[in-house]
Amino acid sequence: MAAEFKYEITKELGVISENAKGWRKELNMVSWNDREPKYDIRDWSPDHERMGKGISLTEEELVALAELIKERDSEDSFE
Repeated sequence: MAAEFKYEITKELGVISENAKGWRKELNMVSWNDREPKYDIRDWSPDHERMGKGISLTEEELVALAELIKERDSEDSFE
């Protein structure tokens, strides 16, 4: 039996992309099981009732990720 969990999107920060079915990859602040909100990147259904797999980051982890993205060079690109 799957464990129940609660979530609350405390702040919608932005949409990264949207697919043909209307699901959007979003950056939000999400509180999981009444804990302190974390930055969260995942796919959401249009009504935010269903979600895909994602990743939650602390402020420090988000800053570290932003630095890694900023420091990458053109050789790291897919183009």
